[in-house]
Amino acid sequence: MPPAVVLVTGVSRWLGGALAAELARDPAIDRVIGVDTVPPSAELLRRLGRTEFVRADIRNPLIGKVISTAAVDTVVHMNISSTPAGAGGRGAMKELNVIGTMQLLAACQRAPSVRRLVLKSTSAVYGASPRDPAVFTEAMQARRVPSGGFAKDSLDIEGYVRAFSRRRPDVGVAVLRFTNFIGPRIDSVLSGFLRMPVVPTALGYDARVQLLHEDDALGVLTRATTGEFTGTVNAGGEGTLLLSQVIRRLGRLQLPVPSPALGSLGRLTRRFGYVDYSPEQMRFLNFGRVVDTTVLRTEFGYTPRYSTAEALADYAHTVPPVVPPDLVGDVAARAQGLVARAGSVASTVGTTVHGRLRPAPASPGLRAVRDA
Repeated sequence: MPPAVVLVTGVSRWLGGALAAELARDPAIDRVIGVDTVPPSAELLRRLGRTEFVRADIRNPLIGKVISTAAVDTVVHMNISSTPAGAGGRGAMKELNVIGTMQLLAACQRAPSVRRLVLKSTSAVYGASPRDPAVFTEAMQARRVPSGGFAKDSLDIEGYVRAFSRRRPDVGVAVLRFTNFIGPRIDSVLSGFLRMPVVPTALGYDARVQLLHEDDALGVLTRATTGEFTGTVNAGGEGTLLLSQVIRRLGRLQLPVPSPALGSLGRLTRRFGYVDYSPEQMRFLNFGRVVDTTVLRTEFGYTPRYSTAEALADYAHTVPPVVPPDLVGDVAARAQGLVARAGSVASTVGTTVHGRLRPAPASPGLRAVRDA
């Protein structure tokens, strides 16, 4: 039976707004309520259709009044920040992610009308380390437990959701562990990183990357909201690419630097507001991460339309190449030679970060707040 009243948190981001708009077009759903702390952009507001926007903070207990008054039966929790800058600092980010989720779950627990909860989680809960298996299944745990940031918040959130499920066994809970999003419209952390004309990578590492197209992410969320699946499912496209292949296919320049310099570079890019890439995301660029999607296809019932390579190719249309693809290798080799002759790699990166690492502008209409 389709849901009657759906509440979507984080509706002012691209993916949350796209889901609310998709659900609003379904005549079987009576009401769609979108919640966020900031109003949607004018363009997104037009696409939301009959979605009712409520400006509310999930950290405030008043979110319970919204759920009970509207007799919400399905809650889709997507208001989880992946970057400190997007939330106003690491403290505010943790408060939004962890405290906000606790308040939302408390409101759901008190509301007898709620019968389904969908959590947009992330494959970052598996961590990234040299001891990782080739492929993570839903039953596996991180070999190196994330110690902070977005990955640690996501682990805590999943723990709270499991506790909620024990207290309310009558509520069907679906946890969606997404790989990195990419596409021509969504503004994700990884897409911002790959827009830089010179992409720094860790010397001696070439991570395996698994991507999920924005349309497939929307398809998974829609099916999870309107379907009956309960449990945890990995969501990612078929196949993998090496990070070096991703960079070459986008026509960017790869700049391998020693790991200590990469950490310094990450701090510089965050400081100057170019790319907000956190330490645990830097570890992902070292070791990569691949998840098994058998449950997604067989039990959940969704097969992604785009493979990892096809999703990247669709995103590439929005990123003009810095150099022609046939010259990328030659230019990259020259750049690496220049860095090798420099006295200090970290110093060289620091002095050139203003001009050479500034990302290309995002496509028009993208929100400053990014999806994970």
